[in-house]
Amino acid sequence: MWKPYAMSATEPRSGDRSTAVIRAELRELPPSAKLVLKVLEYNGTMTQGQIAEETLLPTRTVRYALNRLEDVGAIRSRFSFSDARKRLYTLEIDPQE
Repeated sequence: MWKPYAMSATEPRSGDRSTAVIRAELRELPPSAKLVLKVLEYNGTMTQGQIAEETLLPTRTVRYALNRLEDVGAIRSRFSFSDARKRLYTLEIDPQE
């Protein structure tokens, strides 16, 4: 039977997790996600299209990488004020730690 996902009170939120835990999860991600993370580190906030252009990865691969990075809490996304159809992605962790 399908049940909707609900975060339990004991389950940590991405903001409550330490950088060490996030970094351990990053090691398990595919190389495309690590490349996207590095591009965001060097360039700052970017859209999915800008990331795809910078990395030369297909947009589908970039979308998958961004979803994985958001799941582990390494990045966050928000709507663009200049174009509400686009999302802006920003690092949530300090990569130097």
